[in-house]
Amino acid sequence: MKQSSGWGEKLMKAWLLVAMTLSAPLAWAQSADPKPWQLNMGKGVTHTSRMAWEAHMVALWVCVIIGILVFAAMFYAIFKFRRSKGAVAAQFSHNTKAEVIWTVIPIIILVVMAWPATAKLIAMYDTRDSEMTVKVTGYQWMWKYEYLGQDVAFTSRLDRKSDEMRQSGQVPTMATDPHYLLDVDNPLVLPVDTKVRFVITSDDVVHAWWVPALGWKQDAVPGFINERWTNIEQEGVYRGQCAELCGKDHGFMPIVVKAVSKDEFKRWLAERKPAPAAAPEAAPAAEPAGDAAQPEAAPAEPAAADAA
Repeated sequence: MKQSSGWGEKLMKAWLLVAMTLSAPLAWAQSADPKPWQLNMGKGVTHTSRMAWEAHMVALWVCVIIGILVFAAMFYAIFKFRRSKGAVAAQFSHNTKAEVIWTVIPIIILVVMAWPATAKLIAMYDTRDSEMTVKVTGYQWMWKYEYLGQDVAFTSRLDRKSDEMRQSGQVPTMATDPHYLLDVDNPLVLPVDTKVRFVITSDDVVHAWWVPALGWKQDAVPGFINERWTNIEQEGVYRGQCAELCGKDHGFMPIVVKAVSKDEFKRWLAERKPAPAAAPEAAPAAEPAGDAAQPEAAPAEPAAADAA
């Protein structure tokens, strides 16, 4: 019985290790809005996110091919030249040609990978020709959004339902609360097919504004203004989180971006703008001062009275 219990414990540990191994890619793939059994990073909904995905896939396949070649050569050498078959260890000497080859080939691979990656990185910071600008300010623990030039600003924080759930001690499930700790009271509304420039800063400590579907993450540093841009191609709701440890409620700073059509965004923006102040009523015109002060003329006395 003790031996059976020992094997059962080992089996449980093995299953736990497998579960942890499988869950790690899921957490890193797109943790702010994960998909079931997602093992790779998401393509996102912007040109920037697709560039990051393509660069990732190129690097992944290069590493896979190198890994296959290296391990194939290693296992071939292990089984082909094993001692039980009478193989004798080779005595290697200096070979300038071999050293040049295995130095030049990795350099070529790195240059081939670095060239498109650098071009894409430069494009990610090119905010020219932006059609609108949104200022993002991080606070402990919420975000403030300002549509510059539009007189529209609001704060966005964890929605009340998620806040009540986390304080109640209940255990949320995917069925009852699929977006637990990922919903906000006021989402950031943006139009699709529009180049939007972000200026990002902080009012207290370092935060990081991160929405995986947009394909980038930018630190919000107090006293500094960082720039990024996005152009969302598909309508929908995209979630993110603060990605920089910023204090005790760091885990409760979700980000929600709602992408809508250009017409719907214009209507939403018009509704959020403050109503124009009413013009003051015109005061009634005052009577001329001279007319008001002039006394009435005395009636003329009869001529008969003068004669008398």
